Amino acid sequence: MTAAASSDADLIAAHAAGDPHAFSELVRRHRDRMWAVALRTLRDPEEAADAVQEAFISAFRAASSFRAESQVTTWLHRIVVNACLDRVRRRQSRPTVPLPEAGPGEPASPRDAMAERETRLAVQDALAGLPDEQRAAIVLVDVEGYSVAETARLLDVAEGTVKSRCARGRARLAKLLGHLRNPDAGANVPDDAAMRRREGR
Repeated sequence: MTAAASSDADLIAAHAAGDPHAFSELVRRHRDRMWAVALRTLRDPEEAADAVQEAFISAFRAASSFRAESQVTTWLHRIVVNACLDRVRRRQSRPTVPLPEAGPGEPASPRDAMAERETRLAVQDALAGLPDEQRAAIVLVDVEGYSVAETARLLDVAEGTVKSRCARGRARLAKLLGHLRNPDAGANVPDDAAMRRREGR
């Protein structure tokens, strides 16, 4: 069986057993998604690239300890998210850099293309404006599609903490992005203080 036809778990096992090509195949399979997670979390391409590199080095070294209690992709996500959060803690005041545009193509209408780009940039700016912990939870749950339970394991926090961070992050995003649907929408969206009062905190 070739490396390309092997499962992720088989590749981890092969790497741990000394196969010099197995880990390169894992990197090839998962680097784009890991990059996307890092970029959305850190908002800086250079920081994201460094975090992904650090994460894959950590995974390379820790592969022998992988116990297949989770999917390899979940294991890699955990390592990447931890690398990102470590960098966030070390460099709190780095400037925001817009995310690169992505996608198979632009709409046929130039007006639609401009509106889509403006919406994308507004969403990126709003996401960048979230506190780091809320942004990490939102990226994992709402962008990457992880469940609350999976996200709690990735971030090493309680499920209730993930729910709270997502709720507060979504409320902030709704307030920041309300103008996209209704210029007066922001007036009806609760802020953090209102969220805490509603939660009895």
